[in-house]
Amino acid sequence: MTLDFSVKGKLKIRMDDFVKNMLEDFPIKFNKDSKQETPAGKDLLEAGKGKLLSAEYRQIFHTTVARGLYVSKRARLDIHPTITILASRVQEPTESDWKKCVRMMRYLFCTLLYHLTLSAESLRVMKWMIDASFAVHPDFKSHTGGTLSFGGGAAQVMSKKQKLNSLSSMEAELIVVGDVFTMTLWTKLFMGWQGYPIEKNILYQDNKSAILLEENGRKSAGKRSQAINI
Repeated sequence: MTLDFSVKGKLKIRMDDFVKNMLEDFPIKFNKDSKQETPAGKDLLEAGKGKLLSAEYRQIFHTTVARGLYVSKRARLDIHPTITILASRVQEPTESDWKKCVRMMRYLFCTLLYHLTLSAESLRVMKWMIDASFAVHPDFKSHTGGTLSFGGGAAQVMSKKQKLNSLSSMEAELIVVGDVFTMTLWTKLFMGWQGYPIEKNILYQDNKSAILLEENGRKSAGKRSQAINI
């Protein structure tokens, strides 16, 4: 990683050389005419289709995803949702999974100079933005998304398939809070030990039913949430 402090009050995290090496080792080569505006299409969450990849391409797929996971947690957070899905397919990747991987690599080629820029309004105020996509996976599980910001850029991100099925979008939103909560508390403790005790730890959520249930407990539980014990 290259940590660039040349602009006052901002940190730029670059991994250009790392991404270049990924592209050089990838068997498909792209050129100046290649275009790709997003790392994934509408079919990202669809189950794998087509034949299983050969042993050689299975290894290439696995290696590419592992390296992509490394860079997606540091300088290229824009590919993190895509990588988390591809990482769940490394055991038995299919032809459709390979196409998704190629699309992501083409996107990296077209956005080679993209990087993460962080800034802070206050290191004592954490702002978490969370959301859920309800029943979007083939087994009807929902998807968790979360990000932490101190003012500019994402200091932490989470994108993961939820581990249990939910009966409503409200319930899926409750699961998001559970998924992100450990990161929220860990980061608060970490910042305190760095000399920046957190004064405000704010969680932003857009589901009113979930917010009421989180604030009021069983008093706000309706018919569709009677099965929730914890």
